[in-house]
Amino acid sequence: MAQLWGGRFKGKTDDLVYQFNASIEFDKRLYRQDIEGSKAHVNMLGRQGILTDTDVDSILKGLDGILSDIESGRLEITSEYEDVHSFVEAVLTERIGDAGKRLHTGRSRNDQVALDMKLYVRDRIDEMIPELKGLMEVILGIMEANVSTYMPGFTHLQKAQPVTLAHHMGAYFEMFKRDVGRLRDARVRLNECPLGSGALAGTTYPLDREYTAELLGFDRPTANSMDSVSDRDYVIELLSDLSLIMVHLSRLSEEIIIWNSNEYGFVELDDAYSTGSSIMPQKKNPDIAELIRGKTGRVYGDLISLLTMMKGIPLAYDKDIQEDKEASFDAIDTVHACIRLMSGMLATTTFNKERMLASAAKGFTNATDAADYLVGKGVPFRDAHRYVGEIVLFCLERGIAIDDMTLDELRDICPEFDEGIYEAIDIKTCVDRRNTIGAPGMDAMKNEIEKCREFLK
Repeated sequence: MAQLWGGRFKGKTDDLVYQFNASIEFDKRLYRQDIEGSKAHVNMLGRQGILTDTDVDSILKGLDGILSDIESGRLEITSEYEDVHSFVEAVLTERIGDAGKRLHTGRSRNDQVALDMKLYVRDRIDEMIPELKGLMEVILGIMEANVSTYMPGFTHLQKAQPVTLAHHMGAYFEMFKRDVGRLRDARVRLNECPLGSGALAGTTYPLDREYTAELLGFDRPTANSMDSVSDRDYVIELLSDLSLIMVHLSRLSEEIIIWNSNEYGFVELDDAYSTGSSIMPQKKNPDIAELIRGKTGRVYGDLISLLTMMKGIPLAYDKDIQEDKEASFDAIDTVHACIRLMSGMLATTTFNKERMLASAAKGFTNATDAADYLVGKGVPFRDAHRYVGEIVLFCLERGIAIDDMTLDELRDICPEFDEGIYEAIDIKTCVDRRNTIGAPGMDAMKNEIEKCREFLK
């Protein structure tokens, strides 16, 4: 058992206690951030005259060698060590001798792990933003190709008004645009360097925390050493942002699942993103969409785990905080996978334009436009609303659409109708007349698509 703290103890740590306390099995993925932080710390110690140039050169070469050997597979991070920090320091000392023991000068594992997690979260945000924008690029491609693909819009899962596929997908573009903004905001807030805070009360060594922060790409050092080592707001904020990303992915998955059903038939999923049944040979199931929908609850659980873990922790560092890693790693891995899978699934999906148009035409989605037509003839809107409600009831009793009614039948309900009603309630007309900002009309959508394109640039 490789430990950094054995001097105070006479007795041997119980094996079960050691395993329960150890974090090496999950925090080993922080090796790159740990080495990056250690190199910055050592450079600062040398600049401040706390370590000699000889020691600094030896430590830096040793750390570079460890990093290279881990990434090449020549060096394995094993459970012999308590955590990734003790692993790096022990291997370094084994390779370069006493100079390795000076690595930890002016530093605690508390500010070290806080730094590692901040670097890790920052790296993952920097990866996730391009992945989200890649998904948005797929969505934008669908929008550009479908400004004239008419379909029913829904409220309460009932057909409401006609829209276009471009307009419908544009709603998800906006959701993911907000997600990108939230990730960027979170990155700004976390970009303060905790290194140099020590265990909780700083250190008597003349550290230059501004220099360390600069070396590691932070905007500034953290302002309070107690908060520095016990703060995990940035992790919780990230998981909150990831939970919202999963909300949006899950909503989109739900629609794909519905659209893929036999009753809707709006989409055909590619074989690469579908599965079959072990007993029913006709089945082609939207399992990837269903799994994304299901994994949303998993990410929520990771967020709740961290919120619950942090809510009662007194200042400063407590071992509970070690529980931040597994939940964070799980949420990040899950969301990464879901974004990539959604991108691939959408990019290969075929949209049944004729089925969408037919569904819009048969669902009274043009009823509001019929009422608006009467308003244009001088009928008060509330009366027009009642007349069209009677028309819909008339059609339901006969199994027809408003378009199928004769002009005489329409005039029996309201004499203000004339031949112009048929053009007014044509699905294309209904959509293309809606050109206010954010509406599905052709001109409005072209403007919106241009703004989307500019955002991705």
